[in-house]
Amino acid sequence: MERQARGQGPLSGVRVVDLTSMVMGPYATQIMADMGADVIKVEPPGGDDTRYISVGPAPGMGGVFVNVNRGKRGIVLDLQSDGGKAALRALIEGADVFIHSMRSKAIAKLGFDYAAVAAINPAIVYTNCYGFGRRGPDRDRPAYDDTIQAECGLTAVQQMLTGAPSFVGTIVADKVAGLTAVYATMMALFHRERTGEGQEVEVAMFETMAAFMLVEHANGALFDPQLGPAHYPRAVARNRKPYRTKDGHVSALIYNDKHWSLFIDAVKPAWASDELATLQQRAGQIDRVYGLLAETFLERTTAEWLELLGTLGIPAAPLNTPDDLFDNPHLNAVGFFETVESAHGKIRFPGIPTWFSRTPGKVAGPAPALGEDTDEVMAEIGLRRP
Repeated sequence: MERQARGQGPLSGVRVVDLTSMVMGPYATQIMADMGADVIKVEPPGGDDTRYISVGPAPGMGGVFVNVNRGKRGIVLDLQSDGGKAALRALIEGADVFIHSMRSKAIAKLGFDYAAVAAINPAIVYTNCYGFGRRGPDRDRPAYDDTIQAECGLTAVQQMLTGAPSFVGTIVADKVAGLTAVYATMMALFHRERTGEGQEVEVAMFETMAAFMLVEHANGALFDPQLGPAHYPRAVARNRKPYRTKDGHVSALIYNDKHWSLFIDAVKPAWASDELATLQQRAGQIDRVYGLLAETFLERTTAEWLELLGTLGIPAAPLNTPDDLFDNPHLNAVGFFETVESAHGKIRFPGIPTWFSRTPGKVAGPAPALGEDTDEVMAEIGLRRP
């Protein structure tokens, strides 16, 4: 079968067989599709559950699903049937990447664990998207974003920050794990490009988020003997929050010595003193510093602070809502949003955050309806719909 590139971008010509669902895996393969890969999304007859969890223009076309499955081709295969399994094996023969988000026992029971897939296509990159890695005792536990936020320590640092354990207002574990699945898969493809060798890749949400959280929060626990608790004090200081102004709020980070000196010289707060002159001094009492700044920010309006801090070159920003992003002047100036036509009208997608001078990607198209491309894909591999 001759391979035809379907999209533009650095992954043009790469074919991905995608057996992922929900958000972690589909977000990973969405990025691959945006970068030009031909992503074939394989769904069971009932479809990916994410089709039905949010508002959409038609049944099974919820907003979350439509966003993380844009630009893919969608087919339905019943992998409990001989015909469905035969079709998947034929797809694997011509694929570069096989990625799934089933538990290891489930994918093995279907007959598509790494050994079985590599027997069909030894050069394939096979990516497992798990909740917990297979080498640990929790390998068979279910995992969702909320439970992983709790287990990786995120809800605990939120309690240090706010006084109550809480989730962050985004499905951060799913998305960070999805990004990790992208880079892990790309590294394996790079290795194959150099050596011709395929391999198995494992990305576990818990391990990914533990690594993510411990970037800064490992802190003193890195050392032997331990030099302090496993948290980064500035990130969990109770006064670390947007500053209230006369008429609203502003986010500002007056942190390094240059910015601190500029702020003190311009504002001349009554509490300024030599004991806060250096970053090392301020870091040792960061919560007090944030409290002092909070008192001062009450003295002016949001607009006044943004103008002053902008003039001084100090990082500052208004508090946008997600709705505000769709009208953000910077995002619109750089062409961040991409509008595509669909069977349900125009869809304005948040676009690709990376830029390539020679191989730019693009949103390849809308998300597929359930099974929309089954006949087309089956014809390409010389089969009929199973």
